[in-house]
Order: sequence, then C-alpha cells, then structure tokens
Amino acid sequence: MNDYINEKILPKVMKFTNSKIITALKNGMIYTIPFIIIGSVFLILSSLPVTSWAAWMTSTGLVPYFNQATNFSFNVMSIIAVTGIAYEWARNEGIDALPAGITGFISFLVVLQPTATINDPTGKVLVQNTQHITGWIDTSWLAGKGMIAAIIIGLVTGWVYSWFVKNKITIKLPEQVPSNVANSFIALIPAAALVTFWMLVYMGFDHFAHTSMLQWIYNIIQSPLQGITDSFAGALIVPLLISLLWFFGVHGSSIVSGIMTAILLSNSTDNAKLFAAGHLSQANGGHVFTQALLDQFGTVTGAGITIGMVVYMLWFAKSAQLKSLAGLEIAPAIFNINEPILFGVPIVLNPLMLIPFIAAPMISMGLTYIVIKIGLIPLFNGVYVPWTTPPIISGFLVGGWKTAIWQALMLVMTFFVYLPFVRSYDKMLYSEEQANLAAEEAAK
Repeated sequence: MNDYINEKILPKVMKFTNSKIITALKNGMIYTIPFIIIGSVFLILSSLPVTSWAAWMTSTGLVPYFNQATNFSFNVMSIIAVTGIAYEWARNEGIDALPAGITGFISFLVVLQPTATINDPTGKVLVQNTQHITGWIDTSWLAGKGMIAAIIIGLVTGWVYSWFVKNKITIKLPEQVPSNVANSFIALIPAAALVTFWMLVYMGFDHFAHTSMLQWIYNIIQSPLQGITDSFAGALIVPLLISLLWFFGVHGSSIVSGIMTAILLSNSTDNAKLFAAGHLSQANGGHVFTQALLDQFGTVTGAGITIGMVVYMLWFAKSAQLKSLAGLEIAPAIFNINEPILFGVPIVLNPLMLIPFIAAPMISMGLTYIVIKIGLIPLFNGVYVPWTTPPIISGFLVGGWKTAIWQALMLVMTFFVYLPFVRSYDKMLYSEEQANLAAEEAAK
C-alpha cells in the first residue's frame, strides 16, 4: 500500500502542490499574515471583554483610533492578497515582480463596485444605493468578503502579465536608459492590457447582470464555499487530510492551509467584525469553523496534536529512543512544532501510530465544533494569533477563558487517544533495545 501511494498518488499530489497556481496562492497569502496579526492586536485591545478596561478605553476616546488601525490592517487583506499573488506568480516566472503586484492591486480596484450604504456617525443612513456614486472606495470588499475574487484576479493578472513580459510584448528602450525607468516602461503594455480587460469585465457585469464581479463571485462561489467548510463535516475532513498527508511524509499543514486559508480567514474576518460591533453570535451570521478552530484545535502542538504522546514519552516511556526524543520535543511542542516526533519516533509511515495521529485532531475539532454550536464556549472572535503561540494562551486570545479551559481539556484528551498505541510501540522498542543489549553482552 505504501508503494502504491508513494508511486501513484504522492507524485500527483506533489505536482498539484508545486503547480504555479498553488505556489502563487500559498506564497501570496503569506503577505497578509503580519498585517492580520497587527490588526488583531488592536482588535483585542479595543474590544477586550473586561468591564474596567472597556470603560477606560471609552473614556479616553481611543476606540475609534484603534478601530482605524484594525480596519486598515486586518480588514484590507483582500488587496494585500491580490497584490501578493500577482507578485509571486511573476517572481516565480523570473521577471520583475513588483509591477505585476501593483497591476493586480489596480485590477482589483477597477472591478470594485460600491454596494455598502453610507452612514453618518450616529448610524443614520445617508445614501442607500451607492452603486454609481464615485469618489469613494467601498471598504467592505477589502477584507474577507472579497477574498475569492482577489485570488482569481491575482492569479489571472500574474499569469497574463508574465505572458506579456516573457513573450517580449513590451516597450523596449535603449540600454543607456536607467533600469528603473526601463522597467516602468516594460510594465506599460501588459498593465494597460490588463486594466482594459478588467474594465471590460466591470462593464459586462454592470450592464448585463446589474451587479459587480465581486458581488457575483461572493454570491455564487464564496458564500457556498464558506457554508461547506463551516460545517461539522468540514471540521472532520480538514484535519483528516492534514494527518494523512503528513503520514506519508508530505507537509500536510502547508498543503491544506494553502487551499483553505482564504476561506477560513474570510470566516474569521466576518467574526471579527461582529465581535468589534458586539454582535458576535450564530444568529447574526457568525462562523464556527474559522482559522482559529484549525490552528488552536487541529494543529496545536503540531500536526496530529502529538502533545499527549510527548507527555507519555517524557514521563512513562521505558525505551531509550522515546525518552530521549521526548526531552528534545517538549520545548518545541509548546510552540506547536513537532517535526522531531513526526520523523524521529517516527509517526511518518508508521502504521501503529496512524490511528491516533488521525483521530486526535478529528476528535478535538469535532467536539469543539459541537460545543460551540450548542453554546458551551463562544464563537471565536476572529483574532489571528501566530501559529507558534503556546496553547492555553492562544485559546484565551481567540475565545476567552472558557475556550482556554476547553483547549486544555482537548490536550488532555490526546494523552488517552495516544496512550494504548504509544505504550505498545514503547514496549516493542524496549524489547528490541533489551535484546540488542543482551546480544552485545553475549558478544563480549
């Protein structure tokens, strides 16, 4: 079975993973992470659910300023993504990438058609139909709501821009012209062609569908995708795929996250907006499956949530191999790094460890999905914490003290999931070690 998977399945998976589309998407989305983290910090500070802190923030008048920082860091990830994806496509093609990224950014703005109402500071609606009002940008499309459109625009723009440059359909200036000036003219023809193309797309949707491309994609593609992922089945399938890929030595977290990040961050952004407004609930459209569910309950302490196994190895293992590995792994596990366990135990291609490696994250995410649905712990607030944030702390940041306690319970659960399997494996290793020692003594 291993041979079949290694020879027939994994090459196709790796070809897909290393394709231009997935590479540009995965690398381009990374540019959003620092700004999401920055915006999350200001979101936490402006909306911390502590009465004394909230009163102090209100009295100082800092909340609007903190919201401004959140709105133009966390809530502009679509324009960062479209720029990053177009940039990465061009960079992977070996051409000057910055003009491609800027062209992607401009292309996104070209097809953006305002749909949000305009309100005064008291919330009174000043303009209801803003579709053809000029001179302003509808920021509601700059966050998660416009993410799928940003991905499509970024990929198409990067591909077309690179095609023009690689086929030398550009303005060529003499060698004496400074390179920065020459590069700007190289971008002129492909950028003009792309801006014209996206303008025609805008015209087509506006004239024939009486809507915008972004709104159409959101209704037809993004909303259904968010609904599918934001389900109990989604909460089970995603960790299953991550663990299966890791079992065969493929970086499952990177592959699945490269595909899922856009949707999960969109769900997170929706929750963040509701949280900032004080209306975060399932009734108001809050999502259960966000990036936090995957990071804090699917891959916390590493893929497979191997902390339960590490605890057994550290305190109860008899074999020298597992004891020594536990000493090396316990510190990285706190920061959600577990490659020493995956390849050292090993878990990779070890049939004895496959069941708990798959079961632990599926149980954790499945049970967490259920307890959120029934209201035992709150919806995640949309805050994005770095993946190296230690457990318990990360649980508190994304959902408060109840989530932190629940996260601790899930970590304890993994000990009992791994226990019978790692104990059997430990006995096998210990027996082998004792046999080797006996053989060495006999040889002396």
